[in-house]
Amino acid sequence: MIKDLIARNRTFRRFDQDAKISREILEELIELARLSSSGGNLQPLKYILSCDQDKNDLIFPYLKWAGYFTDWDGPVEGERPSAYVIMVADKEISSNYFWDHGIACQSILLGACEKGLGGCMFGSVDRVGLRNALKIPDRYEIILAIALGKPKEIVVLEEATDSKNIKYWRDEKAVHHVPKRKLQDILLN
Repeated sequence: MIKDLIARNRTFRRFDQDAKISREILEELIELARLSSSGGNLQPLKYILSCDQDKNDLIFPYLKWAGYFTDWDGPVEGERPSAYVIMVADKEISSNYFWDHGIACQSILLGACEKGLGGCMFGSVDRVGLRNALKIPDRYEIILAIALGKPKEIVVLEEATDSKNIKYWRDEKAVHHVPKRKLQDILLN
């Protein structure tokens, strides 16, 4: 059921780094994005894939891992992602990618979840550093990055008790809690 898949599809920030993801699996996930809707059917999104440890090591330092965890620089060695997808817009096709990136990310992450994997989307990226590290031509605008791997943490959805405080947090057992606003708090009519 789609609701169950969406509820399981959480943002994971700690992974079993030894659980490798093949290029074939990454291509299957990108195929889901390729089949997804695109504004004006322009299809300007392109993808840089990494499931190689050396390339993963190039990508890792350019991602900002958790805004609410100000004292955490990201997962330690052994808990880092096994793969990454760097999503770019081909400016020679269009400089407007509408909502395509959101739809593509959801498709990729739902596909990953269905395969027992998890991921984390990064809008907060050192784009200049990442562009230089991966030698990405100027023709491509870096939109975001997705880290992928086998989750090594528990993420729990819970109802927000205070609609003004929706910050995620970890408890003493490192369980990641994600407060979600109540349905009646997001409906306007």
